[in-house]
Amino acid sequence: MENILSTIVQRDPHEKEFHQAVREMLQMVRPVFERNPEYRREAVLERIAEPERVIMFRVPWMDDQGQVQVNRGYRVEMNSAIGPYKGGLRFHPSVNLSIVKFLAFDQVFKNSLTTLPMGGGKGGSDFNPKGRSDGEVMRFCQTFMAELFRHIGPDTDIPAGDIGVGAREIGYLFGMYKKLRNEFTGVLTGKSLDWGGSLVRPEAAGYGVVYFAAEMLAARSETFEGKTCLISGAGNVAQHAAEKIIDLGGRVVTFSDSSGYIFDEQGIDREKLAFVRHLKNILRGRIREYVEKYPGAVYTEIDPDRDHNPLWSHAADCAMPCATENELNEKDAVNLVRGGVRLVCEGANMPSTPGAIGVFDEHGVLFGPGKAANAGGVAVSGLEMAQNSMRLRWPKEEVDERLRQIMKNIHSICLDAAAEYGMEGNYLAGADIAGFVKVVNAMLDQGLV
Repeated sequence: MENILSTIVQRDPHEKEFHQAVREMLQMVRPVFERNPEYRREAVLERIAEPERVIMFRVPWMDDQGQVQVNRGYRVEMNSAIGPYKGGLRFHPSVNLSIVKFLAFDQVFKNSLTTLPMGGGKGGSDFNPKGRSDGEVMRFCQTFMAELFRHIGPDTDIPAGDIGVGAREIGYLFGMYKKLRNEFTGVLTGKSLDWGGSLVRPEAAGYGVVYFAAEMLAARSETFEGKTCLISGAGNVAQHAAEKIIDLGGRVVTFSDSSGYIFDEQGIDREKLAFVRHLKNILRGRIREYVEKYPGAVYTEIDPDRDHNPLWSHAADCAMPCATENELNEKDAVNLVRGGVRLVCEGANMPSTPGAIGVFDEHGVLFGPGKAANAGGVAVSGLEMAQNSMRLRWPKEEVDERLRQIMKNIHSICLDAAAEYGMEGNYLAGADIAGFVKVVNAMLDQGLV
């Protein structure tokens, strides 16, 4: 396995996020290879770590001043062993091939855990929609889709939203796809309810994280009632995770964005949460404006060159990193332990560094990895695909109950897989093993393709 990882690193030496994702997977699935020697003969690791297809393209577009801008677009179609490629599109300046490959790699196993027939893929661009007018975002999305449409379809590859890609962007992308293909199909998920979207889709990732965390607590005869929770981020996942925690009797005290974070010791209630939604979703403002409305809260600016994030230094019972990859490091993990946190559940993709995960393991902190805990978004995307195929819409209560049951099943799958390999209670190992085995067995069934 070390030789395989060494080969991957040598082949693409600058893709550190992708190397991190593959390294974590290899560490967790070692016992599987001891029990299944045929996996080594069939070179499943080498095959599963290599994308089936990588598409990279230029995206020229015109801004409001008439100046032509050029960005880079990506789509990594990682693995289709159990279904068509499925995964989001991310528009953010940090997007590069390494990040897209790591997201696509994790997406394969996340989708596998949902039990829905979906393969894994991911895409995006280094375009930044923040500060851009609707016209600029529309022109960028139309040019982006003018290339991407050749490679996607309802039975081939079904993109969705991610960071920087919300309902506005999905609408512009879908409109251009429909025009170019002259067909109305469920090729994108996260659509508006008026034209093919699913109820609970915007809430799904955030709700799903909390449903998974609730199952983790229930396994120890606990609930969210009365627990204090730290949440990073202030986007879709963070907002809906906070909403569901409030529903279950918990108290959320933090939100953040790329500039800093707010700490509200009194707790963020429904009224305050509604303000955050309006601020971030409609006004597209900064989280520091929260303290202007609620002066009892404290805003702290975060130094981008910091060695730790002070958000994770507050006393709490639970922590949910919902911002971005590698946002929570070893020092942050130590601070969480000191602050009394006994559960960490990832709402973002790979937000905890390996050092942080090691601290959680050493101190017996319940740790829900993103590939299991934040699978709610893609799970309801799968339900949206099903509704599109049948030309119908399920009621909100039905979709929400399906989501809750899927997250409950993922929790059980992780525990069972970990126990089977002698790692009882290790959700990270269970998620990696269960997702990996299902995908690999499907690959072997389908031959050397």
